[in-house]
Amino acid sequence: MTIANYVTLASSVLLIILILVQTRGASLGAGLGGGGEVNTVRRGSDKSLHNITIFVVIVFSLSLMANIISL
Repeated sequence: MTIANYVTLASSVLLIILILVQTRGASLGAGLGGGGEVNTVRRGSDKSLHNITIFVVIVFSLSLMANIISL
């Protein structure tokens, strides 16, 4: 296995955890898009978690591209 494989594996597990930790609403309907709030502002730890998730998505995508190119 190459380093890109390890980075892909680690970032995918971290990405799953980060997505599951994020909350969208208090109820199941809000989580599925039925919430009454249209515009929300991320503040505090929610904003940090969102930014970390975006960074991990970029790392995951780049490592997948590295794996494809190395084939």
